[in-house]
Formats: sequence, C-alpha cells, structure tokens
Amino acid sequence: MLRLTLLGMRARWVTFTGSFAALALGVGLIAATGLALAATFDAPHRGPERFAAAPVVVRASDILRVSTPIGERTQRLARPRAVPEGLAAELTRLGRTVADRTFPVSFVGASSGARADGADSAGARGDDGAVGHPWSVAAATPYRLMDGRAPAAPGEIVVAVAARSGPRADHGVEVGDRVGVVTPAGADSRTVVGTVGATEFETAVFFTDTEAAQLSPRIDALVVHADAADVRRAVRATAGGTATATGTGPGFEVLTGDARRAADPDPDRDSEALVAVNALLGTAAGITCFVSVFVVASTFAFAVAQRRREFGLLRTAGATPRQIRRTVFAEAVLVAVPASAFGCLLGAVGAPPLAAWMVDSGIAPSWFAIGDHTWPLHTAFWTGLCVATAGVLTSSWRAGRIKPTEALREAAVDNRAMPTSRWLLGALVLLAGLGLLAWSLATDPGEALKRKTYITRPMLLIVGFALYAPVFVTPLVRLVTWLPARLPGATGLLARENAATGVRRTAAVAAPVLITVALAASLLGTTATINEAKATEAAAQTSADYVIAAPGEDGALPAPFVARARSIPGTDVSASRSTAVTVLEEGVALVGSEARAVDPADLTAVSRLPVVSGRVADLDDGGIVVNEEWRTRTVGQRVRVWLADGRETTLRIVAVLRTGTGSNGAYVTPRNAPGATVDRVDVELRDGADATAVDTALREAGRATETTVLTKDAWTALSHPRSSESTRLGMLLILGIALLYTGIALANTLVMATSDRVGDLAVLRLTGATGPQVLRLVAAEALVVVAVGSLLGAAVAGLNLLGVRGALALLSVRSPLIVPWGSVGAMVAASAVLAVAAAVVPAMAALRTRPVALAGSRE
Repeated sequence: MLRLTLLGMRARWVTFTGSFAALALGVGLIAATGLALAATFDAPHRGPERFAAAPVVVRASDILRVSTPIGERTQRLARPRAVPEGLAAELTRLGRTVADRTFPVSFVGASSGARADGADSAGARGDDGAVGHPWSVAAATPYRLMDGRAPAAPGEIVVAVAARSGPRADHGVEVGDRVGVVTPAGADSRTVVGTVGATEFETAVFFTDTEAAQLSPRIDALVVHADAADVRRAVRATAGGTATATGTGPGFEVLTGDARRAADPDPDRDSEALVAVNALLGTAAGITCFVSVFVVASTFAFAVAQRRREFGLLRTAGATPRQIRRTVFAEAVLVAVPASAFGCLLGAVGAPPLAAWMVDSGIAPSWFAIGDHTWPLHTAFWTGLCVATAGVLTSSWRAGRIKPTEALREAAVDNRAMPTSRWLLGALVLLAGLGLLAWSLATDPGEALKRKTYITRPMLLIVGFALYAPVFVTPLVRLVTWLPARLPGATGLLARENAATGVRRTAAVAAPVLITVALAASLLGTTATINEAKATEAAAQTSADYVIAAPGEDGALPAPFVARARSIPGTDVSASRSTAVTVLEEGVALVGSEARAVDPADLTAVSRLPVVSGRVADLDDGGIVVNEEWRTRTVGQRVRVWLADGRETTLRIVAVLRTGTGSNGAYVTPRNAPGATVDRVDVELRDGADATAVDTALREAGRATETTVLTKDAWTALSHPRSSESTRLGMLLILGIALLYTGIALANTLVMATSDRVGDLAVLRLTGATGPQVLRLVAAEALVVVAVGSLLGAAVAGLNLLGVRGALALLSVRSPLIVPWGSVGAMVAASAVLAVAAAVVPAMAALRTRPVALAGSRE
C-alpha cells in the first residue's frame, strides 16, 4: 500500500502540491505570530532612570494595598499623596534634601531674540508631554548642562534637547531664545538660559526652585543625602506609619538601589506597552490559527473528495475500507510532515520582519524584537500535523464505508445530501454562535461591544455556515446566475449548471471567500459602529456649546483661562477634574473606576447624563454618582471607596447612570479628588445670550493663555475619532494576516479544482467550443463561486453587526450601523480578480494540449 500511495501522490502532484502549500503557509503564519507573541512576555530590565544619581528617594507609595479574606489585593493609585512638609523638614536633620516637584508644561509659538534666520524656535504647542521640575533636582538625575547655565531668576528655564546635528538643536531651541511656555499659572514668555541632553522617559523643562514651588506647591518626591536606615526610621516616626505601603492605605517608600526605578515616570511603561502588543498579537494569533485550521482542513477534505472515483476503483479491485483509510492518512502524513517543517522555517524567517513592521508603525516599542523562544515552532508544527490528519478524517471515513458501485456512481455528480453527522455538527455550531450572542444580549449587552467578543464571535458563525455550504450552494448559485443564464449564449447556463452540480468543488472554493468577507465586514463594521456610538454618546451627554479640554492624559488647563471663562456673562460653565476611585467588590476584588470631580450645580446646567435613578443635583461632599456596572448601585446605599490618593472614605450613592458604551464613569465633588487640576471646561450659552460676544470672549481668553477653544462638534471629532491610528494599524495587521492567507488559499484551491477538470474542458473543446469560449466559461464559474462565498460571508457579517446594533439599543445608545461598503467591495473585487486568474491560468495551460489527448483524463 505504501508503494501505491507514493505512486498515487506522483500521479496527482497538483492536488498534493496545493495541500502542501496551504499547510505550509498556515503553519508559517501560526509560527510567525506565535514567535512575535512569545516576545511580548518579557520586558527588558531597566535600572533607575530619573533618580539614577540620588542616594535615597522618599515618596508616597502609588500602590493601594488592601487586606481581604483571601489575601492582600493591590491597585495602582491615580494621584499618590504628596510628601508632607513636616516629614520633609524632619528629614533635613539627617542631611541635605532636595524637593522634586512635577507639573505639566507646554511650548507655544515663540520668537528667538537676535537670531538672523527668522525661524520659529518652537511650534504651537508642539511639546504637550513636557514636565517642569526645579533645577536643584537635576543633580540627582541624568540631566547635565550641554550649553549655557542654570536658571537663576524668574522667567529663566533650562530645556532638554536632542543631540545636536548642526548649528541648532533638533527641536529648534537654543540658548538665548525667547519661548512661549504654558504652565498651570498660564502662558508666559521665558528665556532659555541652558540646555541639557534629552531622555526617553520624559521631556524636562527646569525652572528655578522658587518658581517651581510657586507653580507646584506639593512635593512629589524628596532626595535625601543620608543613610537609608536612618531615613526609614525617621519616616516611620514622623509619618506615623511604615516606610512602605501596608495595611489598608498607602504609606511612604524609602527607595535605594534598583528600587529607585519605582520613582521613574511611568516605571511600568515597558510592560504596559507589551500589554497592548500582547493583546493585539494574541488576537492575531487566534484569528490566524482559526483561519489556518479552517482553510487547511477544507483544502485537505476537498483533496480527498476529488478522488472519489479513484477510491471506488480501489474498492472494486478489492481494497478494504481500512486500507482506504490507511492510504489517505499515510498521504496526509507524508504531506503534513515536510509541509509543517517548511512552515516553521517560513515562520522563523517571517517573524523578524513582522516585529520590525510593528515597531516602524508605532504598534510596538522601539526595543521590541523576536527572542529565542522555540515553543511557538513546536506548537505550529504539531498543529499543522494534527489539522492535516483531522482534515481528511471525515472524508476518508466516508470514502472507506461506501460500496464500490456506490463510489463509482457518486463520483459522477455531487447529488447526494449532506451526511447526518454534518447536519448535526453544523446545527450545533450555529446554535452555539447564535446562542452565545443571544445570551450576551440578554445578560450583559456591554459584553458584545468588547474586542475579544466581537472578534471571536464571527468564527463560530463562519464554521457553521461553511458546514452548511453544500446546502446553500445550489439555491445561491441559481440566484446569482438567474440573469446570466437567460442571456444569449451558453456561457451563463453552463456556469450555473457546473457550479450547481459540483457542490463540493463550489463549496471548497467559496470557503476562503466566505471567511474573507465575513472577517473584513465583521471586524471593520463593528469597530466603526462602536466608535460612532461612542462619539454619539459623548455628544449627547453634554448640552454645552463649547468643550475645552487639556491636551494629554495628565494635562491641566491654565488657571487664568478657567477664571476668565467663568466670568463671561450669559454662560453656564462647568470646570471638572479627572480623578479615580477604587472599590472592594464582594470583599475580595479591588476595582478601579475613572471618575470626574464636578460642582453638581454647574454639571447639571451643561450636561444630559443618562440617569437611571436618583438625581445628580443631590451630589455633595458625602455623595457619589455611579453607573450600572458597579455591584453596589442602589440610591441611598453607602459604598466604601478609596480616593485617587489612597485615602479611604464612605460615600452615599446619589444617582446611578446607564452603562452605555463603557465611557460613563463615576462623579464626585472636588473635595474627593485630591491633587486633581481642572482639565475640562464646558461652556453653554444661556437663553438670550449674545453668541458672537461669548465666542469672542472665549477665544480671546484662549489666545491669552494659549488654550485651544473648541466647539462641541469639533471636540467630539477630536476626542472621539472614528478610528484611531493604533486601532487602524491593529486591524490592518489582523486582517492582513488573515486575508493574505485566505487569498492564497483561494488561488490554491482554484488551481487544484481547475487542474482536476482538464477532461471536462477537453470534452467542451470536442463538442465545438473554442478556446476563448472555454476560458470565458471558467472565468464565469469562478465569479459565480466568489459571489456565493460573498453572500455567505455577508450573511455572517450581517448577523454579527445586528448583534452589535442590538447591544447598543439595549444600552440605550442611539447610533447608526456602519457598514464598510468600500472595504468589503475591495475585498470582493480582489477575490474575484484572484479567482479568475487562478482558474484561467491553469485552464490556458490545459488548452495547449490537443483535446483528444486530454479527454481520457476526465473523471
């Protein structure tokens, strides 16, 4: 049997080459994404950066630790407490101390003094991520003067710049320039008296110690030149607690050695950057694995189905069902082992370019690279081998069970109904997909809007529709060929009959198109719909005519602008702050929630919050507004919370908001938002107010403080873009990997199918059809199959998008359903072009041989 197997493989080399290519590419994609995913598990180890030259650093802990019956639970604080003045004064007894203060700084358009070139020294607000510090703390950091001197008087600053590549620094600032700077006190023009080398962890601007203390009175960290043990004892004695965070609240940390890393700006940025990359690659790996398994199993099953007549002849010659099954499995293993090994090689070669593209696109950090992990290659190899053998399991079992005469008769036309097992499996998968969607809508509609849900849900529907493809093929073929079959000539009629009778061939070729259209329409459509819903919800929740927000996550609006905005007559103004609260749910889980600190009277005047129960106007210093996601959400109940600085308090629930798309957070008063600064101002015109005068006054205040004033529509478009760049690139990566493979699989399957029909094409030639007529027929059949696959994919996408629309409706979010017609149309067009080329090229090769010589190859 082994010799017969090898001879059969040599005779049907096109079929086995197609199976080899499909499996090798599938394993290669799994290996490449697996290697990239494995590289996200380990972030590089970094030592202290900001306070690398500090002997001892004292600061408030930014970790909330709460004891629970099942152990200690932790949560990062949004705004750690300041170092108390009393503690700072006590530590001066031990040695010299330097107070570090951190506050937001932005550069604006400025002139450069006596420069001759006339160029601007800085763009308009081009450094919104800059932070200010007192100059005295620079000695404890990596910053050293490159040019100029230290700031000695008010209005003087030292700026961090990149390495020089010419007569000026890279970002256009040099000693002697007058630059516009926005600080919490407002906008002002300052003189650059010195420059220091830039670092990757922050963009620093140094002020005199006195001016820094005025701009930011709180002490964020304290550098102490003393023995660490003495500092710890002093902290314990003075702070009335411990030198590290314990118990149910934050304490103070005394940091030395590598522990000083905790005081760096965003010390976990490397691991946090990998979290996003890990989520993206995990999703891509899941979809890649699904697509690969789906296509490979379909290809191998089709390859076995093409050989029904061959199996019938073997059964007639005396082969037992067991021998047939053994032959098929042997062929699968002989193809799968080298194909999987070659796929692993492809994955190892392709993973580094994938990582490089992610770095160049900004998806991954600059240091991201493929490591030396080998388990993804083992996983990919055995996955390929298992998929190949599983792909022929059903077909080989069916081929081995039928009688010889039945096998010969069945090989002529695909007119037999699906086996019972396929009916049951298809029904089970479809019911699982639809049932999970219904369950999600009935119990937690917000779950349907989460990325993991709307990316994985179409997979079950795709498998279900693919299993029922033989049932759908005939009616769909007759639907799409209704008009072509009635046109003059036989091309449309023959294309309809060939596609309708060759059910297995049509279903196998349509499968890659099905998955292409279903994934593209589902992912792009769902993302666009959710983005539109978030923008619509944000716009609906404010009645303000203007929304002015600080740039960046930790930005702050200048106090002078807030004061001038409040003084404009004929307006209602709400100035709010970003903060956070933490609750202990069910006594075991610390859950952090974003919150805004507001004046309730001002907020109700400019907002239309989706209140389910209670009244926002009842908010006071002892109250809190929560949403339906909170476990404790009954008006009047008291809830134990930890504020942004870790202080514990108990607040009374005064109102409950709908969950919506997930953007409805909690609301507290400014007293319960320690350390928070105003970062958003909503301005609404009262009835009868002079709109022109209000607009002029607001924009004058904005120009005076270098603050961007936006109308509500402009703010909505800016803060809720229809698709962010990272989301777009992430979807491009996911779809690119999946669609590239399905496109190749489509061409591969069509080559296999067309090459297997050389006898049919020869019969057409012998009956009088010309070469161009045969090629037109082959192209028409390919287009019909693409249309069938597109309709099946559209059905899957439609069910998925209707589920998203239903979830939004249940969440009371009124937003249109966004269908990416252009993208889906491009996918269908690309599939059609590829299908026609993959069908016509082998047909052209077959037409070069005399029809009489090919007629005998017809099965």
